[in-house]
Amino acid sequence: MTIHSPDIATAPDIIEEASFLRDTIRAFRKNRMAMVGLVFVLALVSCAVFAPWISPHDPYRVALDDQLLPPSATYWLGTDNFGRDVLTRILYGARISLVVGIVPSLIALAIGTVMGILSGYLGGKTDFVVMRLADMMIAFPSLLLAMVVMYTLGANLLNIFLALALVGWASVARVVRSQTLALREKEFIEAARANGTARTTIMFGHIFPNVVPTLIVLFSLSIPEAIMWESSLSFLGVGVQPPEASWGLLVAKGREYMFQAPAVAIAPGVAILLTVLAFNFIGDGLRDALDPSMKD
Repeated sequence: MTIHSPDIATAPDIIEEASFLRDTIRAFRKNRMAMVGLVFVLALVSCAVFAPWISPHDPYRVALDDQLLPPSATYWLGTDNFGRDVLTRILYGARISLVVGIVPSLIALAIGTVMGILSGYLGGKTDFVVMRLADMMIAFPSLLLAMVVMYTLGANLLNIFLALALVGWASVARVVRSQTLALREKEFIEAARANGTARTTIMFGHIFPNVVPTLIVLFSLSIPEAIMWESSLSFLGVGVQPPEASWGLLVAKGREYMFQAPAVAIAPGVAILLTVLAFNFIGDGLRDALDPSMKD
């Protein structure tokens, strides 16, 4: 992997970066499971974005005469206890699940990256305080911590973002810190310090670009984890609230009718399973493609 130096990029540097990008894309495309995961995620995102146009029914329409119908030509996955189309609810639930997967992951990534770089580069008391705080967050049961936040602040989408970001930043900080510790001993960092470059410029202008590949992998792997946390919170009743459609909430409400209409609970559960697997396949593919030791 190319090390970013503090000097202005030259033509050979640009060519080398382009070559690295091509090699990364080529390595990723060779991973069949990663490509399958990417195709699935792209299809899922398309379904979520265009849900109002491709959904066969209104997700909030209550039809008590159509309660718990089995799958049919009209209702491909049947209906729930309010007569709402399960397929439509899953399509709309994909919107919430993807947003909850992406937004808290970005927040946790931003916080963890800043804290990790500060901890690794500054060392001393800063390192001690940040790492002890991270240890406390990691030692505390993640689901319990998220539940405490939701019970305290209330069950809404914004608080889900805050709860999941609070749960996820510590592990990112530890990974970024370890890479920063290695990078700060490199020759180009020593040269920058010798030239009188400001510490903030060194940390976020020279060290940060070199941890971006790792951050990409962490981001792709944190999305399915956030989806699972949201599903767990919604299943326990402290996540997304009715009448909104979240996959975890659909499973929670559908489990009461497992013997009458199994698809009500099984279908959103399968959606969660396939989405988590797809993102994990993508994360594994990105890790193999971006890690030079995995390309041999």
